[in-house]
Amino acid sequence: MLNLNRAQILGNLTRDPEMRFTPNGQAVSSFSVATNRRWNNRETGEQQEQVEFHNIVVWGKQAEAVTPMLKKGGPVFVEGRLQTRSWEGQDGVKRYRTEIVADSVIVLSSRGGGGPMAEVPENPVEDVADGGKDVKKESKPADKPKADAAKKDEVEEIDIEDIPF
Repeated sequence: MLNLNRAQILGNLTRDPEMRFTPNGQAVSSFSVATNRRWNNRETGEQQEQVEFHNIVVWGKQAEAVTPMLKKGGPVFVEGRLQTRSWEGQDGVKRYRTEIVADSVIVLSSRGGGGPMAEVPENPVEDVADGGKDVKKESKPADKPKADAAKKDEVEEIDIEDIPF
């Protein structure tokens, strides 16, 4: 039997992310995303809304890369897997927390709010697997003609409310 544990959400950050480091130095960032569900009440015809809050955890280099770009209120798309943790509180009661452990985080607006996508750093560093070894590879910006720069300014912004899901 096949199993599938995937979660995809598109919503707004409810708080700025908190980045911490584990004792062995690995970065971990956590934040919360709100999603809305709207419908019309069949009896009254009145529009109603329900908000869900999702706890997100991002690990490693991705946490270090996206944390500075995420801002409270900003739109974000997150894809990952659901995971539930449990622990015993100081009062002796067992507590549970379900989180989305992110595989992919897409910031839908730049930090300044000027564009539809987050700006990519000039020389991002990517991890490339090479025969089981991690090799650092630096990507260099391509030389683009001025015509491409003019097209960049003509990009139409997407309103989150227009997305049908």
